[in-house]
Amino acid sequence: MFKKFIPLVAVMAITTACTGGGKSNADLASNPFVNPAETYMASPDFNSIKIEHYLPAFEEGIRQHEAEIDSIANNPEPATFENTLVALEKSGRVLNRVSSVFFALTSADTNDELIAIEEEITPKLSAHSDALYLNDKLFERVKAIHDGDLSSLEPEDQRLVKHYYDNFVQAGALLSPEDKEQLKTLNQKEAALLTDFGNKLTKATNAFIFIKDKAQLAGLSEEQLKSASDLAEKEGHNGEYAFSLVNTTQQDIMVNLDVRETRKLFYEASIKRCIKGDEYDTQKIVLELAKVRADKAKLLGFPNYAAWKLQDQLAAKPENVITMLTNLAKLADPKAKSDQAELESFARKTMGADFTLEAWDWSYYAEKLRNEKYGVDEATLSQYFALDSVLHNGVFFAANKMYGLTFKPRTDISVYNKDVRTWDVLDKDGSVVALFYFDPYARPSKSGGAWMSNFVEQSYLLGLKPVIYNVCNFKKPSEGETCLLSWDETNTLFHEFGHALHGMFASQKYPSLSGTNVPRDFVEMPSQFNEHCAADPVIFANFAKHYKTGAAMPAELVKKMRDAEKFNQAYGLVENITACLLDMAWHTLSPEEAAAVTDINKFQEDALRKANALYSAIPPRYGTSYFRHIWSNGYSAGYYAYLWSEALDNDIFAWMMAHGGLNAENGDRLRSMILSKGNSTDLMSLFTAFTGHQQVDLTPLLVAKGLK
Repeated sequence: MFKKFIPLVAVMAITTACTGGGKSNADLASNPFVNPAETYMASPDFNSIKIEHYLPAFEEGIRQHEAEIDSIANNPEPATFENTLVALEKSGRVLNRVSSVFFALTSADTNDELIAIEEEITPKLSAHSDALYLNDKLFERVKAIHDGDLSSLEPEDQRLVKHYYDNFVQAGALLSPEDKEQLKTLNQKEAALLTDFGNKLTKATNAFIFIKDKAQLAGLSEEQLKSASDLAEKEGHNGEYAFSLVNTTQQDIMVNLDVRETRKLFYEASIKRCIKGDEYDTQKIVLELAKVRADKAKLLGFPNYAAWKLQDQLAAKPENVITMLTNLAKLADPKAKSDQAELESFARKTMGADFTLEAWDWSYYAEKLRNEKYGVDEATLSQYFALDSVLHNGVFFAANKMYGLTFKPRTDISVYNKDVRTWDVLDKDGSVVALFYFDPYARPSKSGGAWMSNFVEQSYLLGLKPVIYNVCNFKKPSEGETCLLSWDETNTLFHEFGHALHGMFASQKYPSLSGTNVPRDFVEMPSQFNEHCAADPVIFANFAKHYKTGAAMPAELVKKMRDAEKFNQAYGLVENITACLLDMAWHTLSPEEAAAVTDINKFQEDALRKANALYSAIPPRYGTSYFRHIWSNGYSAGYYAYLWSEALDNDIFAWMMAHGGLNAENGDRLRSMILSKGNSTDLMSLFTAFTGHQQVDLTPLLVAKGLK
């Protein structure tokens, strides 16, 4: 997942107007965000940053940015590209610095103090964003440039003009003064709600499940049991076993649990984590968010939130997304049903003729059937996917093979958690391309899932190279043990590094157009493309080595794994499609329809039934009450982007395989034609130039999903 916490001026997630908070100039002079010490590549100085620095830095950053905006908007000189848009690109430096670090930590290493600051500052940031995008004088200048003669500007300059104008209009710049005030109120309310949702979900997901009876955990390895026992002891529950949830509906641990009631316990803990009426309950927040977003869309002249949100995306309209999803659902349905029948029949051999396959049974019996059919299981495979080998001999090796990059460890860069590691990323000529941080392990202070973002955005205008981080949630091994990944987790590591590559190769003048600052339904393309590297025979052979002996995965096991690749594929596709449909259902509501919803579970069930996508044994990848992507992480009306981008990436991959495969020549072509372009030009034109055709060919995606 790509996660952009920081707002540069053009990103509407940040902003606000507050006072200086009574801080003295001396206090601000020693604030590492307001007056940062010179650091390597302008990376954050975590050794100097303290909790008490954030709020004053936000306040001062907002104050400075407001002054800069006021100066630009009230410039007596006629509006020019330089005195308006370039000036905006240079503004807000303090605010960007504090935001990039603060929002990184609120997701990766939060605490009660950070949560309190986030709840206080988010509405103010929303207000500041409105102060920028609803500034009439500033918009007049942007519009004058947009409507004028742009022929003398460079292509990236022209793209920046379009970027600003579209953002202002999308944010409500054409509204009446009365409607602008109403929009400001809605924006602030939405900002507070999404922060509340994210904090509640993090706490609910990280709340431990304690199990006393070891017999309930039959099927877990001794290493898994020891890790759970150590965690329970650390939490003051000696003699018990502690577990936390993962983001998704299905829980990884269920694949190994022999006791059906224990599988059900974990499943129900997952789907009910935020609907218990306790302090973590998010149902009311969801209903309010849906209504606020519908109201905002109507105010902006759109029938629903999705129609407003998609206007600058490749998909353009909700109808296009829904058509794609329903078509895929129809194609996947027969396979999903036949897979379910096969699994149920398989389970009945041991469970009896009256056994009915439930959602908490699927992964368990799928793994057993996979093992029976192909002689391969995740426990065996994971012994060949040691984290360090996958990272160094897989992810980094692939980046060297395709793009000529090398990675030099840095031990002198300050980090926010002791588990974080850093590297210089070197280009073919030995020059430093980027600084890379990697935060691999799950912890209670971290949100679930995996993501990439920037501490520093690349920009020739500002003289900055990219400083990028990947965050994952792999289970930290016990002291002296090795972190072993599943095949899915291995692909996750390649996926997130694909985002990192997109950011590392950024080559833009303007930060607002740099690197991963592209439409949501394009940003996942580079990351999903990079997943193909994990399965490439040469790359795979280089990292898939036994964690104890160092022996390569035997050819027979590799073949079995390859043969099993498309086994159970319909499940993952259907749980993804249903999550996308759920997102679209919530965000295509009119204000009246949103106001009429009172039961989120009933709404979810009715929406999926209406789409002919309601399965008793295949729940959506995320349920409404814990769907972090769409309620607090910027994927509202945009979760479809994964499937949309996957169609793009498979089409590009098919071209590449037809022209020599994952080699240096094709890597350079991908880098120069797509990965280095950021949002500096029309993105579909980049796709067309690379593949040679204008329309996306869905055939490679269908083949990859085992549907063709």
